[in-house]
Amino acid sequence: MSKRDYYEVLGLANSATEREIKKAYKRLAMKYHPDRTKGDKSKEEQFKEVKEAYEILNDDQKRAAYDQYGHAAFEQGGHGGHGGGQDFGDAFGDIFGDIFGGGRGRGGQSRNRRGSDLRYNLDLSLEEAVKGKTVELKVPTYVNCDPCDGSGAKAGTSASACATCHGHGQVQMRQGLFAVQQTCPTCSGRGKVIKDKCTSCRGQGRVEKTKTLSAKIPAGVDTGDRIRLSGEGEAGEMGAPAGDLYVQVNVRDHDIFVRDENHLYCEVPIGFTIAALGGEIEVPTLAGKVKLKIPPETQTGKMFRLRGKGVKSVRSSITGDLMCKVVIETPVNLTSAQKDLLEQLQASMGEGKDAARYRPKEQGFFDGVKNFFDNLK
Repeated sequence: MSKRDYYEVLGLANSATEREIKKAYKRLAMKYHPDRTKGDKSKEEQFKEVKEAYEILNDDQKRAAYDQYGHAAFEQGGHGGHGGGQDFGDAFGDIFGDIFGGGRGRGGQSRNRRGSDLRYNLDLSLEEAVKGKTVELKVPTYVNCDPCDGSGAKAGTSASACATCHGHGQVQMRQGLFAVQQTCPTCSGRGKVIKDKCTSCRGQGRVEKTKTLSAKIPAGVDTGDRIRLSGEGEAGEMGAPAGDLYVQVNVRDHDIFVRDENHLYCEVPIGFTIAALGGEIEVPTLAGKVKLKIPPETQTGKMFRLRGKGVKSVRSSITGDLMCKVVIETPVNLTSAQKDLLEQLQASMGEGKDAARYRPKEQGFFDGVKNFFDNLK
């Protein structure tokens, strides 16, 4: 004789909460308890059935196994009042879940799957990323069907429980000693079937559409940052929840600045006269030009730090710095008179050791080269 469904025994829906299970058991236990039924064998059997159902459904692990495999989870030496042994659900749940597509879930019925998450690639300029902005996104996706309000059923009708799986979304298949669950072929695991489908969405509960969204991009975002718009992904089938939309940020290369986290870097060309004698130049920042003092005898490649002129972090109030590397530019297109002046300057510095006081790095380099070759002898 086949056993009744444990949820049916307690008069509960498959999605019943722990509190509802305890309340139903207390009511039925009092009704069928042997002390109150005065030896009525049929009532005694009902009491045992209620007790057994409660022991399974009030235990999270046992209930999960029952939801997955039904009564077969506690046969073949399983637990649950039929002797000791290994838990069928624990031992084989992962294997059968992978092979046969998983179980019915906590509520015993297959839920309509949540809509897919979507990704939108957003290109921003450095200025837009630093300041933040509100952007308009056009996203091709699935949205709920208006005529049926996402149910998939024709207006005035509704879906009915699947006759094959009785609303469970799964059918039981016996293979050798084991009983396993498979997705119901009639309802594809939904537990419901639609007889009169909506003509707009053909029973899917959703239609393709390009929707326009407004997204606020916070100041300070950088390449690789991702902004989540909850519920703005694909609508699920037959009224299932929508997925999320993830806006993936990519900041385009800038003509002047290179960004490294919250710091900005740039190269500033200067003439060799300013580098030698010192002076003041203007350098760009994202907020406008600022003055930068160049000390005398500045060498090419020297880095100057302008504090607080970088990017404000999107995750804190910290603002990075602007790092300016000066690059000395050699004059081009010189006139004869200018070349003569440079030659006079060169001559005034002398040669050999006399020039070392003016060009110490040059002299140090050639001394190092000489020592290198001397050591090879």
